[in-house]
Amino acid sequence: MLLDARTRTLALSADLTGEQLLGPRLAIVNPPLWEIGHLGWFQERWCLRQRPDGTLSPSMLEDADALYDSSAVAHATRWDLPLPTIEATLDYLHAVLERTCERLAASPQSTWLRYFAQLAASHEEMHCEAFTYTRQTLGYRCPRDLAGLKARRADGDCPGDVEIAGGEFMLGARATDGFVFDNEKWAHVVRIAPFRIARAPVSNAAFAEFVEDHGYTRRELWSADGWAWRTRANAKTPVYWRREGDAWLERVFDRYEPLAPHLPVIHVSWHEAQAYCRWAGRRLPTEAEWECAAASDPAGGAPRRYPWGAAAPDESRANLYGSTPGRVDIAACASGDSACGCRQMIGNVWEWTADAFRPYPGFVADPYAEYSQPWFGDHNVLKGGAYATRAHLIRNTWRNFYQPHRRDVLAGLRTCPR
Repeated sequence: MLLDARTRTLALSADLTGEQLLGPRLAIVNPPLWEIGHLGWFQERWCLRQRPDGTLSPSMLEDADALYDSSAVAHATRWDLPLPTIEATLDYLHAVLERTCERLAASPQSTWLRYFAQLAASHEEMHCEAFTYTRQTLGYRCPRDLAGLKARRADGDCPGDVEIAGGEFMLGARATDGFVFDNEKWAHVVRIAPFRIARAPVSNAAFAEFVEDHGYTRRELWSADGWAWRTRANAKTPVYWRREGDAWLERVFDRYEPLAPHLPVIHVSWHEAQAYCRWAGRRLPTEAEWECAAASDPAGGAPRRYPWGAAAPDESRANLYGSTPGRVDIAACASGDSACGCRQMIGNVWEWTADAFRPYPGFVADPYAEYSQPWFGDHNVLKGGAYATRAHLIRNTWRNFYQPHRRDVLAGLRTCPR
């Protein structure tokens, strides 16, 4: 996992030079040079410097904490730091990874060390996904790790809803699930009323109907906060769409392409998702409804790890990192349908839910306390993963979370009838 994540980091950053290594000052991205160094710092912090008593040994890099500790270094200051050169930064990453692998080889039975190695690998993979959408935000070329993948043929539409009986459902992860994050702990009973949910995410074609029906200028479709955001952002379409004559185009990294009708809409904020739902006479699913639709076992057993069962994801079931260079049509990956018939609940695009990100009952922060706790309340939950999500990260219980105005992330939506 550590080696795979590092290979991906290097592929994502190998072609960045000069001004690209810092990029413009934007509130939604990090300077790439800083982010690369932060990955080495995080791995060293938890796999090499962390002592069992909670204290830290010194870093191998001078002033590492003052440069790369994301909980202490304000975002707006990261462009002004005396960052090492890209060559020195990569040397630091290599040295940290080499020593971490040596330590794992010397202590193969250490559950303590294995936990922190998994934490570091998962953290790096999440940053690799962030690196992917950062390159999209900044209009950089498609990263090398995606550019070499083969695009999938068109699969078309996947209309309709499925019915879910509801009832009692165990929401969240169980102690037998292996490595999970603190915000997934622990499974607890929730009561869900019967509901219906779309078989597939909302497509580009469906969202284009909302845009063409003046959805962005109709005040009655937006909440007060959503309208205030739309006004500040001057949002008139999804962020990377533009009109040329009678056709819609969409920017994919550094190139505009014709809008593919059956791809899931992506890069929409929670506010945009809510406005679309009001226009369509629908709503976002709650987090519990989403997970129930993805994980319920018709035989009455424990919730499934993946919509299709316990088998690991593959290209027939889910469009995750390494499968294709981007999204696939919403009818693709039929082998990954959930028991109730929902498609692509894992992979392709993250899906907004209606709920704010909050702790489960009895929440206790894990050693990396900054992962979840600071973000409760003002973020919203997304589920399911995207085309740039590594397969070993994702599961039905995974809870992603972003503020409702974010539309740089790889997010779309699935809806329920009102």
